[in-house]
Order: sequence, then structure tokens, then C-alpha cells
Amino acid sequence: MSIRKRKGSDVWHVDIRKPGGGRIRQTAGTTDKQEAQEFHDKLKHEAWRVSKLGEKPTRMFEEAALRYLREQAGMADYGSKHRHIKHFQNVFRGRDLNSITRDEILTALPVKSSQRGVDTDLKPATRNRYLSTIRALFNDASNEWEWIDKAPKLGAAKEPDGRIRWITREDARRLLDAINDDWMREVAAFGFATGLRQGNIIGLEWSQVDLQARRAWIHLDQAKARKAIGVPLNAEAVAAVRRQLGKHPTHVFTRAGEAMPYWETKDWNAACKRAGIERFRFHDVRHTWASWHVQGGTPLNRLMELGGWASYEMVLRYAHLAPDHLRPHADVVLMGSRTEGVPRLVAVK
Repeated sequence: MSIRKRKGSDVWHVDIRKPGGGRIRQTAGTTDKQEAQEFHDKLKHEAWRVSKLGEKPTRMFEEAALRYLREQAGMADYGSKHRHIKHFQNVFRGRDLNSITRDEILTALPVKSSQRGVDTDLKPATRNRYLSTIRALFNDASNEWEWIDKAPKLGAAKEPDGRIRWITREDARRLLDAINDDWMREVAAFGFATGLRQGNIIGLEWSQVDLQARRAWIHLDQAKARKAIGVPLNAEAVAAVRRQLGKHPTHVFTRAGEAMPYWETKDWNAACKRAGIERFRFHDVRHTWASWHVQGGTPLNRLMELGGWASYEMVLRYAHLAPDHLRPHADVVLMGSRTEGVPRLVAVK
């Protein structure tokens, strides 16, 4: 029988022999026999067109979502991609992948984020991350899996150009003193000393640290740029790690003896407020570390290696903080003596 119920289930299932060989066995997703028969006939018709006319089989969005997440498993940003796909699946579940348009995808982008019952507007950068994930899914479906003929064209939203947020060493010391929780203070201190991203710090394991050689490393699959990072540890970083010895068998930084599943943003913001520091995210600790390096004379190409950035353009954001190498060129437009109160420009040879 082509449609049947399995033992102990009220849902109908289909079993179809394809014209070119092989079978299609799957749930019809309904307890209504007529609906199940219509679903069966639709699948059988599509299988005939695929075999005889060379058409691509219909693929549902949830099929693409499942395959994409399987192929992304183990990537450093898998958690974010899973969250993005879950959002789009709530919108496009049951839709033929080929029928989803560019405008529908853009309309489906989230505009609000809810954390602990508080709704906030999503920034363009966050919306672009959702867009990047769904763009990658459709590009894979078109170019890699050959499930669809053409992927929708999805450009990125314009993000405002913002200043690099960094604080002075005095501010940083005041902030560390204002943090009440030891675990958070240790993570922040290590961040100021190494410039590592938050996720890499709270996920750091003892197998990634060599205190004798004063170094740590971030594996390829943990790095945002998909490039392993070697991390030299200065005296403050080594001291922060040594203070964690014996607290946990695998993870370096822990909270109450347990590995940290997430960062307490609310407590972090409260500490910043006590320290009198405004608009300072934990990621700005990384910006601060990079700014201190540039101001201290670290060449940009070395900073790129230290920070594990994928492109030189990312490091150029900090170049303006140390324009010392441009000082000789500034003298080219020195003004000479005044004649009748009008400054005269002279070139300095």
C-alpha cells in the first residue's frame, strides 16, 4: 500500500517507488487519509518529472536548514548560526525553497531582540549577521547542493561608521576594581592582557595553555577568522591564569567551580556604571588592548597576527591612534614669516 499508518501512530506515511529506481519513504504529516493521498500523489508526480524531464526535486526550507546546520557543526559560530536558522525556520517552514523570494527574506529579518523580558532594537550589524547566515544557506543550496537554480541576491544593510571605543589604563584599573565577582574580574583582566574575544576566554581549556613557555593558542575551529591564533602571555596574563590553577579539571576560567555557559552582561554593565565608564561592551576590551598596542609602537602587521584578524583592513581601524610616522610629513606645510599680517606657506626641504 502506498499510504499507510505505522503501528502506534495516527499519522499517515507514504511509500513510493521512483521511476528511475529507489523509493521515497516519509511521513505525510497528517492524520487525514485524503490529505495524505494528495501528498502522495504530489510526490509521485514530482518524482516522475524529475526522472523523465530532468527537473530538480522540490526541497523544503526545513530540509535545507537541517543540512546547512549539519555541515556547520563544529564551527566556532555554530551557536549564532543555529539561532539565525531557527528564526527563519519559524517563518519559512513548509515552503518550497525555490519559492522563497528576496523580499520575503528581507521582510523576515528580525527587528527586535528579547533578553530576559526586555525588548531592544536590533542594530544593523546584528541584522546583517542573520542575513549572512541565510545568504550562505541559499548559496550552498544553489552552488554546492544544486537544489535550486539560483540563490536570491541579498546585499548587506549599511552599518553606521562608529568610533573605536577604548579606555585608558587608569580607566581599566578602575573598572577591574569595580567588578564584584572574582570570576568576571579575572576574565576581564585576561582580556585586557591578551585581546582575546570573550568566547575564546570563557571557553579556554588547560590543554590550550603552556605556562612555562608563557603562551596559549586558539584552535582553527574556535577562531572567528578560521585561522589558528598563537597567544603570547605577558606577566599579567600569566598571573591571571595561575590564579585559576586547581579550580577546574578542563576549563581555565570558571564560575563557582563550573565552566561558564554565558556572560553576565547585566553585571558587566553595572560594574562599568560604578566605575563611571559609559557605553563599554566587553568586546571593547579587545579594542582597548589593540589601541594600547598601537600607541605603544606595535607595528600593525604584528598586531594583525596577535589579534588573529583575517584582513589588514581590520587592523587599519587603529592606525590613527599612533600617527607618529607621519610627523615629518606634517612639517611640509609649516608657515614661515608673516608679511603684512598674512601668513606665507613655505615648503620645508
